[in-house]
Amino acid sequence: MMKNRFFSEKMFNSEDLNFLLTNRIPRIAFTHLMGRVSQIKNPLFTKLAIWVWKRFTQLELEDTQNSGFQSVHDCFIRALKPGTRPIDPSTEVITSPCDGIIGEFGAIVDGQLFQAKGYGYTLKDLLGEEELNNRWQNGTYVTIRITSAMYHRFHAPYAGEVQKIRYFSGDTWNVNPIALKRVEKLFCKNERALLQYDICNGDYTLALIPVAAVLVASIKVHGIEPVLSLNYKGPIELACQLDFEKGQEMGWFQHGSTILMFAPPGFEVLGNWSVGDRVRMGQGLMSLPKD
Repeated sequence: MMKNRFFSEKMFNSEDLNFLLTNRIPRIAFTHLMGRVSQIKNPLFTKLAIWVWKRFTQLELEDTQNSGFQSVHDCFIRALKPGTRPIDPSTEVITSPCDGIIGEFGAIVDGQLFQAKGYGYTLKDLLGEEELNNRWQNGTYVTIRITSAMYHRFHAPYAGEVQKIRYFSGDTWNVNPIALKRVEKLFCKNERALLQYDICNGDYTLALIPVAAVLVASIKVHGIEPVLSLNYKGPIELACQLDFEKGQEMGWFQHGSTILMFAPPGFEVLGNWSVGDRVRMGQGLMSLPKD
């Protein structure tokens, strides 16, 4: 009993400290600073920074295409060796857009979703516009958390086309499980981008929403010139015509964060997944509606 109590108190104190260090700081100022520091091109500094990084995380570099990083930023956005992430070829399957941990998933009921058990938010809170809310009303959602140690690029979950990107400037709360249980509607507060992704000749539209976080606020989408970051001052809506094949790289964001994926009614999360499972980019995640 005493042992269980000790570990319980230790976990509680650890969570408090984690929340304090990653959220009760000048988040935006630290994010700007991290952005500048990560771009320093100095071999000695880069090696030292990555060494320190490895002391705190299990940094995953075994599948990296090129380990000769010129800066910490290069390590953040590292590419993979070809073939290390097989893409599920089934035409009936939507694949995971990234490596990560499944945070939450399920049905979007009356516009309601969950960032953590018992902590909800709505499509209106996240997206604002009624037209967008209706598009995924009563559909399906999956939350995938990318830790700082993981591969940070995201890929097309199916062959399709991005025709519109909407940028939401915002805060940079940490998106780890501790914060998701303490900060109400966290995803709706943070910087994020909505990629409206048409598949099956426009019959269905998926939502891919990279959500930035502390030390992360930088989202790059291939085919769009500006990097969407806290320094971005351009239009919030960007019209485009970006075609992607299933599994093709779409972009990246620095450090680690979260990708939300929404699908219209009829899509289902495959039955082999549970909250907390580790998922790799290219693995089957959802099934298309059955005829």
